[in-house]
Parts: sequence; structure tokens; C-alpha cells
Amino acid sequence: MSLTTAEVAHLADLARIELSEAELELMTGQLDIVLEAVAVVSAAVDDSIPPTTHALALSNVFRDDVVQPSLPAEAVLAMAPAVEQGRFRVPHILEDTV
Repeated sequence: MSLTTAEVAHLADLARIELSEAELELMTGQLDIVLEAVAVVSAAVDDSIPPTTHALALSNVFRDDVVQPSLPAEAVLAMAPAVEQGRFRVPHILEDTV
């Protein structure tokens, strides 16, 4: 399939893109290359091959939550630069909107 500059100009008009004559010529050649690549990929499509969204199977890796010994809250808060009401005190980063 080969595009004409008139077809590319029409596509550019639909996309509301202004192209000069030189840009139309350049885009016509580039879009022809893209269409040829799509044709090659389309030719490789076979009904026996199921469509996929990813090249590799995706799976999440989960582990069980296991309670393990940790530092007591008092010891952790003792190392903090600032503590307020039993929690870490951090600087405000957002303005109050209420």
C-alpha cells in the first residue's frame, strides 16, 4: 500500500496539523514505511496464535505476611529527630485547605 501526498495532507487536516509541502513529502515516505511494517506484522498473524497483551506472562509474586520480632515503638521513636503524639513528626508539605 502506498500513500499519496493528498492522503497525507487529508490526514494532517483531520489531525489539525499544518504541514508544508516539504513536510508532506517527508511524511508520505515515512508513513509508507510504517504501513509496510504493519503489513509484515499483519501477514504473520495466524488464527492458531491467541492474541496477547504482553510478550511474557505476567504474575504477581506474593508472600505470606508473617509477624516477626521487631524493635519496640519506644526504641524507634527515641531515634527520631522529632516525635509528636507517639508518631514521627515531619514537616508540612501541603498547605491546609480546610
